[in-house]
Amino acid sequence: MSFLEALAIFGAGIAAGTINTVVGSGTLFTFPVLLAFNYSPVVANVSNSVGLVPGYVTGAFGYRNELTGQRSRAIPLAVASVSGGICGAILLLVLPASAFKAIVPAFIVVALLLIIFQPQIDRTLAKRRSQEARAHAGAVGMLAIFASGLYGGYFGAAQGILVLAILSLALDEQLQRINALKVVLTGLVNLVAGIVFVIAAHVAWGPAGLIAAGATLGGLIGARVGRLLPEAGLKAVIVGVGIFAIVRLLS
Repeated sequence: MSFLEALAIFGAGIAAGTINTVVGSGTLFTFPVLLAFNYSPVVANVSNSVGLVPGYVTGAFGYRNELTGQRSRAIPLAVASVSGGICGAILLLVLPASAFKAIVPAFIVVALLLIIFQPQIDRTLAKRRSQEARAHAGAVGMLAIFASGLYGGYFGAAQGILVLAILSLALDEQLQRINALKVVLTGLVNLVAGIVFVIAAHVAWGPAGLIAAGATLGGLIGARVGRLLPEAGLKAVIVGVGIFAIVRLLS
């Protein structure tokens, strides 16, 4: 690994840690960078999942005030997320690498569409939220969180956006407090998936360590100043990187 490659991976880790805390699409930055440096899709995904974990920790720490008073709702949601994350990680290891290469481009397309149409989704969810106010996620919400964990354990790009959408629909709560809960849930999915991968898969520890270092810093940045990032510019960068990832996977 050259110095410039290491610098690029570290920088992608910072971007991913920041964006995962603010919105939730960081994998669209780190995953394509690893592909560009000739890591296989599965190894890139595994190493990326392991490397991003510290960024969620620092992001959750930055949101600690917004997490206050959410323990009773967070615990069952965490159980659903962790269960889904373990199942998703196992699926990644059990299914052939060719399946991952075939499925992931579709996942990225869905993630990009969610990012592009997020304002419309937010407006729709705001209307539903005013009609169905809840303090705790119901059975459907728990099932949806499990499904998001399954997706996150398998790949995870834009999992945070999915979780934000689910929680916004299921709970009557301020968006910043929902976002804080999202950071915890998606972080737990990455953590358990990472543990499975460390035990049973090949991790490229050099890139994973660089992503971890960058994501740790990015999580702090995201919790502090991430809300000040221009939304249009952020979306444009994510969409551009996502298209690059799709082209790279299909080439």
